[in-house]
Amino acid sequence: MPIPTADLEIVNARLPLADGGELFRLAVSGGRWTAVEPQAGRLASPEHEPIGAIGFERLPSVRRLDLEGRVLLPGFVDVHMHLDKAYSLPFVRNRSGTLLEAIGNYRAAAPAFAKETIRDRIVKAALRSASFGSATLRSHLDVPVHLGRDVAMRTIEAALEARELVSGFVDIQYFPMYFYDPAMEGELTEFAAETLRMGVDGVGGAPHLTPDPAAGIDWAFRMATGFGLPIDLHADETDDPSVKTIDVYCDYVVRYGYSGRATAGHLCSLAAMEHEEAERLIAKMAEAGVAAATLPAVNLYLQGRGDRGNVRRGVTRVRELADAGVKVAAASDNIQDPFHPFGRGDMLQIGLMASYAAHLAGEEDILTVLRMLTHVPAAIAGVREYGVAAGNPASFAVFDAASAEELFQELPAGRWVYNKSRWTGASELIRRRYDDSPTAASPSFAE
Repeated sequence: MPIPTADLEIVNARLPLADGGELFRLAVSGGRWTAVEPQAGRLASPEHEPIGAIGFERLPSVRRLDLEGRVLLPGFVDVHMHLDKAYSLPFVRNRSGTLLEAIGNYRAAAPAFAKETIRDRIVKAALRSASFGSATLRSHLDVPVHLGRDVAMRTIEAALEARELVSGFVDIQYFPMYFYDPAMEGELTEFAAETLRMGVDGVGGAPHLTPDPAAGIDWAFRMATGFGLPIDLHADETDDPSVKTIDVYCDYVVRYGYSGRATAGHLCSLAAMEHEEAERLIAKMAEAGVAAATLPAVNLYLQGRGDRGNVRRGVTRVRELADAGVKVAAASDNIQDPFHPFGRGDMLQIGLMASYAAHLAGEEDILTVLRMLTHVPAAIAGVREYGVAAGNPASFAVFDAASAEELFQELPAGRWVYNKSRWTGASELIRRRYDDSPTAASPSFAE
C-alpha cells in the first residue's frame, strides 16, 4: 500500500535487528517513524534517489531515498564514556600503561585544566561520536573534591555547558564519579547534592578504589535514592580475583529496590576468578537486576600489565553474563587519554573489539553484538521509544554495508546520520587507483 505523505520516504532498507523481511519501506514525519513495512523484494522506484548518488549539500532537501540494500540501525547508545578526559593525551601521558598511573597522572594535571578546555573536549568527543552514528551518550565525570571544590565544580559546569552546545546533535547523560572518603564525607555529600540539583543524571563512582568500598557503596545509594536517580558504578576494574565489590553492590540493589536502575562497568575481576565463583556472582547480578557495561578497548589495553607469558586481557565474561539474563552493553570508555591512547567514539569499532575479545563471531552472535550497541544500552540508559518502529523518534544511521556481518568486516566509512528531525552528519570514502581514476569505495549496492 502507498506510504502516506511524509517528510522522508525510504525504500530498500536492510534492518538486521527487525523481524519480517529482508528489505523494508520506511517513512518519517515530524521526526518520528510513521511506517516500517517489509518489502516482498527489491523495489525499483524512479521516484526514490539512491542515497550514494546524492551529494551532502542536497541530502537535506531530498524526500525520497533508495538505500539500495544498505543497513539501517537505530542510533547507537554509548552507555559508558569519559568525555571530560577525551583528547587529553598530549597533556597527560601514561608510561606504564597501568590504571593506577593513569589515575595519578590525570589527577595531578586536573587543576591546570580550565573549564573551557574541559568543555571543548566534551564537545569535540560528543560531536565525533554523533558523526559515527551515536544518538545518546552516558559520560562519567571526574570530580576530585579532595583537590578542591573549584577543581571538581569546573568539570560539572563545563559538562552542562557542553551538553547544551551539542543538544541539536546528540543527547548526553552525566554520572559524576564521586570518590568516597570517610574523612571527607560531609564535604562530598554537600558537593554531590549540589551537582545532582544542577542537573546531572545519576550517581557514579568506583568503590573498589576507595578506602572502604562497602561504605562507599552505602553512601552512593543514599545519594541516589535521596534524589530518585539511577546509579552506575565502576566495579572491580582489576585483575585481582579477590576483589568482589559487585557482591555488595547487588545486596544494596536488592535492599533499595533498584532492579533495572543500577549498572556496573568493567567487572574485570570476573574474568580472573574461578569459574564457580564467577557463576555465583553472575547469577546474583541477574537476580538483582544489575546491568553490565563491558569496555573491551580500554580493558584490553590496561589490564594484565603485571602478567608475563599468558597475559590476562581483563574483558569481563560477556557471553556468560548475557546467557544468565544480565543486560550487557559494550561501550567506548576512554578516548585518546592516559587511560586509552586510541579510540574515536565509533561504536562499530567497539563492537568489533567486543566480538574479538568475547569470541562473539557466529551469525547469531553478530546480532547479539549489534544489540549490545543499540537496544540493550538504550534500555540501560532509560531511553524511551527507542528503535525503528512506527511511533518512535526517528534516530538512525545508514551504513555502506549490505549485511550485519559486513558492518564489522568493513567498518564502513560511508555513513548517513539522522537525528533530531534532520540529517546531522554524513561521510563517505573515495578510493583512487594510482592512475587517479575513481573507483567505488564499497561494493555496488545496485542489483
